[in-house]
Amino acid sequence: MISVQEALQTVLNTAQDFGVEEISFIKSVGRILKEDIKADRDFPPFNRVSMDGIAIDFKEFSSRLRSNRHLQFKIEGIQAAGSEQITLQNSENCIEVMTGAVLPNNCDTVIRYEDVEIKNGIATIIINAINDGQNIHIKGKDGKVGDVLIKQNTMISAAEIGVLATVGKSTVKVAKQPKVMIVSTGDELVGVDETPLAHQIRRSNVFTLVSLLERLHISSEIANLTDDKTILKEKIKAFLSTYDVLLFSGAVSKGKFDFLPEVFEELGVEKLFHKVAQRPGKPFWFGRAASLSIEQNAVDGNGLKQTDKRTENKYQKKTIVFGFPGNPISTFVNCLAYFYPWYYKSVGVDQQEENAILSEDVSFKPNLTCFLQVKLSYRFGHLIATPIKGNGSGDLVSLVNADAFIQLPADQIEFKKGEVFPIVNYRSF
Repeated sequence: MISVQEALQTVLNTAQDFGVEEISFIKSVGRILKEDIKADRDFPPFNRVSMDGIAIDFKEFSSRLRSNRHLQFKIEGIQAAGSEQITLQNSENCIEVMTGAVLPNNCDTVIRYEDVEIKNGIATIIINAINDGQNIHIKGKDGKVGDVLIKQNTMISAAEIGVLATVGKSTVKVAKQPKVMIVSTGDELVGVDETPLAHQIRRSNVFTLVSLLERLHISSEIANLTDDKTILKEKIKAFLSTYDVLLFSGAVSKGKFDFLPEVFEELGVEKLFHKVAQRPGKPFWFGRAASLSIEQNAVDGNGLKQTDKRTENKYQKKTIVFGFPGNPISTFVNCLAYFYPWYYKSVGVDQQEENAILSEDVSFKPNLTCFLQVKLSYRFGHLIATPIKGNGSGDLVSLVNADAFIQLPADQIEFKKGEVFPIVNYRSF
């Protein structure tokens, strides 16, 4: 049995690069960017009006203010957003301007409509506190042509989508997602829409895992296998040759029908560890399949497949196997604590550790790392973790009442109110 720290490092050491694909920018939210996004022009690309109002020559305004002359400006025209730049012909006049419009030539200051009165084509400025260059978004202030606006390995959000659109990136390079199969095992499991018999339960873990992967924008397929070793071996052998990652829920402990460790060994899956000093999820099994040689073909100008001589037509593929214990809480926390970090490392994203303050004293005597369910809240700007009482690792409903797991180290028994520990957060907070 190894420690949580050893288990996590072992998992991270198997991280894989699944390559890059180019997709529509509008479909890229949540994906990991695999190119630097550069400005194709200055941003903004012109001196941009940032308030509806009038544009003037500030020197003319200052001159009139000093000499106590009237602050009335004849309106020469209107500069609308999206229209070609016009020119102020007489510095004693002004031009009406709209937000987003290019600043007219010979103008350098914009006064909002709220600070002027317009009557009979004359704009009268009704305040004296005007600043030179106000209400103008200067060309290139946000970025110059060629500047990196979004760095590679950024997780794309709605904010990045707007930038991609404004630089004309209709398609974008992102990390390919691993091909994942999620497998539940057990003769006691029936479908969600079925009525279970007294000795049966509905499948739930597999759908929990599907949802946890969807948070990472990873599509997955699912299968439910019976507790028959021959069938398990046949099906898993096919999965190993097809998928990048296999996630199992159940059949990895010491029960008479927990055949997965034997099946993995017989299929040549390398066991990297089995059992972690943690609660819940102690029987966690992790390994990788032997390398498979996969043909890699190019396509010539006639659409025919051609061997890529540089790689000798092959690359090495190792299917990663996560064997999570079947209790719902165990499956849930192990996916978050191990699969998530593995995925983020594989696609080049640095995870930031999140911590919280324990709200009350807690005791945990076993020499194991404890993933304790907690409710999160903010108090005076600090994240507070309040323990939630559940009924063990089979208490699926308790997940609904919590927000995260706080990770309590194995070398302590008493954990005091006010101490800070890492958390595994499964809700946006």
